Amino acid sequence: MIQWQNGTVITPDQTKLPLQEVTLEIKTVEQMAEAIKTLRVRGAPLLGAAAAFGIALAAYHSKAHSKEKLLVELEDAGAIIKRQRPTAVNLFWGVDRVLNKARGFSGNVEELKAVVIEEAQKIADEDAQQNHAIGKNGAVLIKDGDTILTHCNAGELATVEYGTALGVIRAAWEQGKKIKVIADETRPLLQGARLTAYELKRDGIPVTLITDNMAGYVMHKGLVNKVIVGADRIVQDAVVNKIGTFSVAVLAHEHGIPFYVAAPKSTFDLAHKASDVVIEERKPEEVTHIGSHQIAPEGINVMNPAFDITPLKYVSAIICESQVYYSKDFGKFKDEGKRAK
Repeated sequence: MIQWQNGTVITPDQTKLPLQEVTLEIKTVEQMAEAIKTLRVRGAPLLGAAAAFGIALAAYHSKAHSKEKLLVELEDAGAIIKRQRPTAVNLFWGVDRVLNKARGFSGNVEELKAVVIEEAQKIADEDAQQNHAIGKNGAVLIKDGDTILTHCNAGELATVEYGTALGVIRAAWEQGKKIKVIADETRPLLQGARLTAYELKRDGIPVTLITDNMAGYVMHKGLVNKVIVGADRIVQDAVVNKIGTFSVAVLAHEHGIPFYVAAPKSTFDLAHKASDVVIEERKPEEVTHIGSHQIAPEGINVMNPAFDITPLKYVSAIICESQVYYSKDFGKFKDEGKRAK
């Protein structure tokens, strides 16, 4: 959920939900970088659009009188944005796509500004279209009466429109399939409890909230038929997603439950393997506190990786805008990776 309005980027402040609906009005690259770092703006596909709009903000507000000077400013803006979060590949993809468009443009300064803004808007528009296509492709995998477990938030809030994992759920619901959703809370920042539950309840899709450590319980009880999650990066041999995804995947595998990943191709990073991925480590206070309330002893050692890595052997299928890649198709990723290099 993000819009460009004459030099201002409009998007919800996701840290305030579900208790407050606050709209961010982002006017500078520095404000965009801060919003990304603090998770006011989050979700892999949304980060791609937000990163692109960050470059557009630099172009729109630039006072540069030469194309060369403007390009330097855009490169600097891209570097600022890329420093904020190291794992989600869409962030880097969005920056690079806009910068590559700018580098190859031969017009004057004002024309270059317009081209940069146009390219950023194209990224946003394409993401909306892709999410609807992901939903349509993935809905085929959902049967009437299914109960679907999802982890973290891969919904409209995490994208420009509709959602990836929740896009599949929305599409199945819109087709009239009587489905239910189990959303785990997703510690430490509770994106499942705060965001996924909020989205589904708002849309009238039946949802039950559980704690993270109940996933095995509901699977063992036969209360789950499918698992659908999003992704922050898909490499040759693994899916990188919110911390806790790997545990859910292993539990689903043990119980014979299909584990699906829904993501646009902009999340694919097939030139790399899991061993190449840098996992973001976030501040200890996210674990020791819930909001401003401290829940752990003062000075305790904390480990707080934002993501984990799920080997493809635990993934039943990857749903993207062009097709569904079933497990038998995953061998193609290595070939595509070789071509990418």
